[in-house]
Amino acid sequence: MQKRPQMSDPQPPRMAPLARLPIFLSLAGKRALVAGGSAAAAWKVELLSAAGAEVDVYAPTSSEELLAIAAQPPVGRVTIMPRDWEAADFSGAALVVGAFDDDRCAARFAETARVLKIPFNVIDKPAFCSFAFGAIVNRSPLVVGISTDGAAPVFAQTIRSRIEALLPAGFAHWAEAARIWRDTVKRSGLSFGARRRFWQLLAARAVNHPDRTPDSADFDRLLSEASSVAAAPERGSVALVGTGPGDPELLTLRAARALRWADVILFDDAISPDILDFSRREAKKMLVRTTNDDRSNHRQEIGALAIIFARAGKRVVRLMTGDPASSHDAQQEIAACHAAGIIVEMVPGVATAAKGAPLRAQGAKATKATGARVRQSGTRVSHKSGPSASS
Repeated sequence: MQKRPQMSDPQPPRMAPLARLPIFLSLAGKRALVAGGSAAAAWKVELLSAAGAEVDVYAPTSSEELLAIAAQPPVGRVTIMPRDWEAADFSGAALVVGAFDDDRCAARFAETARVLKIPFNVIDKPAFCSFAFGAIVNRSPLVVGISTDGAAPVFAQTIRSRIEALLPAGFAHWAEAARIWRDTVKRSGLSFGARRRFWQLLAARAVNHPDRTPDSADFDRLLSEASSVAAAPERGSVALVGTGPGDPELLTLRAARALRWADVILFDDAISPDILDFSRREAKKMLVRTTNDDRSNHRQEIGALAIIFARAGKRVVRLMTGDPASSHDAQQEIAACHAAGIIVEMVPGVATAAKGAPLRAQGAKATKATGARVRQSGTRVSHKSGPSASS
């Protein structure tokens, strides 16, 4: 058995501090309390009803907006109690929302909820909130929430508008299909890798056909394609991914996709932690080289490590600063993968593409050696079955 080279396997970079923890509550059939009858309160009532909550509103007077929502609620029933709230009204509530102009009223409402350990929010008064509502992009069951921790609500709304434009309304149909098909896919007998491939294929089809409503024929086609992957032996691969000048915002789409699909990521200490954020959290991340490490055999050790993981069926990404097409190290690692019969892909960094320089590795054309291949195509180097091949 080939001995694995000794490499540093550090703890992955830790997440930066979060101003708020984004969570998505299941409110279907649960009771929510809203105190106040203003237009602002009416919007929260509509939001809670749309999430399936049974909403009890306590308000001596009600705005036209609130009355209209109570008459035709989105999902959960809305009941208006024409009086002020009382502490006993909080019993059985999953959360409470208040709309008050006066800080003393807001403080009493918040303290009552705090004592009863019920999540509370007073509209437009962050000091009296244990949770916040964010801006929402609704493609239910695909839902995107955006928060600025109350610092700039208008900024959050602007971001929401941008995301709205990026997410076609038809994505809701694909997300709903995914929800309906999930249990069937789990019971299909497919391997974990084939099931993941099913969802990757579904995501690609949704992106390519956002305005179509998926049907059973789509499911059968996706399942068949995923099954064909399951029928073949698990094959690992290696992708040499250039990070260009190191700015994560200049990472190519192809590089980001390779990172997103990777099982193992090998990197050196010149790689920005922000680039590693493009990967899945469960992916194994290994620091394989430091700036001060000048051992002559280090390249061979890194290449050997990549091959070990690939032979185990893993999708391996080797992150390299700049462009691997102009790197002598990359040429050696490609040659090692060829010799081992491992599929290898080279993803150029954006800096080279911007200059219009050749992206072809030195002396490497479309090749095939003992089952390995590197295919050059325009500004991209790809393979059909590697981690970032298009579906």
